[in-house]
Amino acid sequence: MRERVRTAKVARLATTDPDGRPHLVPIVFVLDGQTLYSAVDAKPKRSRRLRRVANARERPDVTVLVDHYEDDWSRLWWVSLRGRARVLDTGEEAERALRLLVDKYEQYRREPPGHPVLAVDILEWRSWDALSTGRGKSP
Repeated sequence: MRERVRTAKVARLATTDPDGRPHLVPIVFVLDGQTLYSAVDAKPKRSRRLRRVANARERPDVTVLVDHYEDDWSRLWWVSLRGRARVLDTGEEAERALRLLVDKYEQYRREPPGHPVLAVDILEWRSWDALSTGRGKSP
């Protein structure tokens, strides 16, 4: 389960908006121990003040879904990570997270991400895969 998350290139981050509605966005990320990091990158956005960051500051309970799809449904799997988000505007942890993201994604070597960094301290792992049709609670 941990290796699937570590090597995955994309995930979906769910935060909660001020009205209690889910806000779901795709993210790129890096896993470091029990913490997942994602940053604001240079891809075009309506604003540098992202809703996911504002939501995480106000309501830090988040879920990250990492999944794999193939036409061969016997190879499907997903891992759900529930945790508490922290927004890192500066500091040593944020800088380390940015270096880890640059190491993982070639695109970031050309155009590095910036602050803020979203850190998700993972509290619960859940998974499913079509081969075992089982669920796990820890990596």
